[in-house]
Amino acid sequence: MGHVRSNDEGWRVMGRRRTAWWRTRAQGGGRTPVARAAVRSVGAAVRSVGDVRRRRPGVVRRVGAVVAVLCATAALAGQPAGAAGTPGSYGYDKGDRAVDGATAAADAVGLDSGGTYRSSLPKGASLYYGLTLDEVSDVYVSVTAVPPVGSTVAATDGIRVSLRNAGDTACTHQSATFGASRSPHPVAAWAVRETGRALCKGGGQYYVLVERVDATGSSSDTWGLELTVVSEPPLAQAVTSDAPQDWNSASPEPVTGEARSRAGGSGFAGAVAVGQGVWRGDIAPGGTLFYKVPVDWGRQLSVSAELGASDAGSGYVSRALDLALYNPVRASVDEAGVGYQGSPRSAALEALPPVEYRNRYSVVDHESGMRFAGSYYLVVHLAAQVADDFGQGPFPVTLRVRVAGSAHGGPGYEGRSEPRNVFDVTSQDRAAAVTGSGGGGDTAMKVLAVAGIGAGSVLLATLGAWTVAARRRATT
Repeated sequence: MGHVRSNDEGWRVMGRRRTAWWRTRAQGGGRTPVARAAVRSVGAAVRSVGDVRRRRPGVVRRVGAVVAVLCATAALAGQPAGAAGTPGSYGYDKGDRAVDGATAAADAVGLDSGGTYRSSLPKGASLYYGLTLDEVSDVYVSVTAVPPVGSTVAATDGIRVSLRNAGDTACTHQSATFGASRSPHPVAAWAVRETGRALCKGGGQYYVLVERVDATGSSSDTWGLELTVVSEPPLAQAVTSDAPQDWNSASPEPVTGEARSRAGGSGFAGAVAVGQGVWRGDIAPGGTLFYKVPVDWGRQLSVSAELGASDAGSGYVSRALDLALYNPVRASVDEAGVGYQGSPRSAALEALPPVEYRNRYSVVDHESGMRFAGSYYLVVHLAAQVADDFGQGPFPVTLRVRVAGSAHGGPGYEGRSEPRNVFDVTSQDRAAAVTGSGGGGDTAMKVLAVAGIGAGSVLLATLGAWTVAARRRATT
């Protein structure tokens, strides 16, 4: 069984994390570059107010309210949406729609292609969600299960997701479990309606069935769920149904060079972009980091993750570090993990083929999953049990990401995906891999931060004009 933490111990741990989080904020490490710029702008404005105050006290009253708003804006910009890399901080998509699963297919609430949804899964539950599908699109449904922090889970605990036809027969299904670490963390399973399968031809009513798999002795906590539905249009011209065989399957040399700091996101929606290079983040026991890598048609991805050394404690934790790869529809592609004894350890994904449409015809999962271009997700989890032997951390984790090969055009879809551009690598995606931008969940904070920068600049200009005017009057 996994380690069960008492309530008192849990509160003490949370208290330590809170202290460390504020210390990081004080050093500027918890703010994004945009937020830091907003804070600098506001700081300069406040200093100017102090300077003007000595000459014209009345000015301060007129701008005091503006400065207060700017300070609040900077504080919001510096506040992360969720403390990534800490337990219990999964970042749901801010656009998620709430939906309840039904215990019978006839009562299932419908999901829309391109939609993201938030639901819940009690212990032992089997829940249905409805789908109305056309005749020509492949449709992917991914379900992320989020157990509460402190839950007790077994290696075989998890979820099973199936996409079913109107007769309640499964088209496809997949399971996801917590594995040997027995550490509760977000796990995702997926199912697909492929129009080429005999059981799932034709449009009409389909269902998604999400089943919770529980072992004896597991916690009775209700898990959170995030569901996504993605449709892939057919091709304008058919291609051969043979998987590519001529790609380089040798394990590539890991990328070298100086590691650049890149804090991970707290969920798929807020995954932080990275490109080729060496990237370093910090993770606490029980925490999970989300990154995304833009990978175009024809390009080949390889990834390894390293857990740094600990300067305290001793022992051994099985499957301490887990590295998982998901494709643009949040379908699992591959995963790797290593145990930990306090010295540096590394986990690497299998050699992956270049991204090609025809990879879907492979019978090997980590080849079949590399079937479309877009953002591929790297999910790094550190087992909660690491804290028992090596303390609360945080621990350094280093990602080595290689994106090799030459990009080429896509297969030629007839129509567009839902949501749009999910199978494309845009110029914005490439820019985000350089700057480390997060997902849609960061948009509001960026708007606030930019507003703070702009308003701070206007205020500085206004204060400067007032100061010049005051000095001229003083000399006349």
